[in-house]
Formats: sequence, C-alpha cells, structure tokens
Amino acid sequence: RIVLAGGLTLTLLVLPIVILASREAIKAVPDAYRQAAYAMGADQWQVVKGVVLPSAIPGILTGTILAMSRAIGEAAPVIAISALVYLTFIPVHPMERFTVLPIQIYNWVSRPQEEFRGLAAAGIIVLLLILLTMNTIAVLVRNKYQMRSEE
Repeated sequence: RIVLAGGLTLTLLVLPIVILASREAIKAVPDAYRQAAYAMGADQWQVVKGVVLPSAIPGILTGTILAMSRAIGEAAPVIAISALVYLTFIPVHPMERFTVLPIQIYNWVSRPQEEFRGLAAAGIIVLLLILLTMNTIAVLVRNKYQMRSEE
C-alpha cells in the first residue's frame, strides 16, 4: 500500500512490453550492417555499441515510452495492491500511501458535489495531455533517430 509497491507493480506490468520492443528493434537491424562491421575488423562489443544499438534505439525508445504511457493509465494492477483510496495529500516519499489518477477521477465523479465533477473533468484532461505528450515524444524520438540512421 505504498508508492514503492505501486512502482514495482507497474514495472512488472510494462517490463515485458519493453523487452519485446527491444528484441524486435534489435532483430530489425539488417544483418548486412553487422557483417560489414565485422569485415572492417570490429569485435562483437564494437558491433553492438557502434552499429546495432544506434540503429535499434528508435524502436527501443518508442517501445519504452509507449509502455510508460500505458502504465500511466493503468488502474487495475494498482487496485490489486490496495490503492483504492481517496487521498487529500500528495505522497512525498516512497513509503507513503498513494492512489492513481484513474481511481482519483472515479472517486471525484462519484461524489455528489458539483465541484468534484469539474475536478474529474480536469483530471481527465491532465491524463489525456500526459498520454498525448508521451506518445508525441515517442514519435519525435523515432523520427529523429531514423533520420540520423538514414544519413
């Protein structure tokens, strides 16, 4: 029921996505690039560091950012560790209780006062803006690194 437990739970949720995105990005690097580096006399570490990773970074970063944006909107796994609470304070260290924004929005909508409906609408807009920002960053990073690898 603490921030640290929530962070670890969400880490376990997104870790498979990041691993699969990284594996696919590394597999997508043409074998001809590796063979050319070996032909130039590079050893395995130099090939990985100088050829494979720079070519795979767009896919790895895109997968990571999309996994993080998925974690932001997830409420179900965090409910499993008892984050289903209404808090009126912001946690300041990893051992304090916490809640997640989707649950907070649900709590605001279920309250009878009209002011809480405005808070819920603002919370929804904040959540959407965070998700759109993270997805935009993923697209920009991918485009930046793809342009660099084409040169």
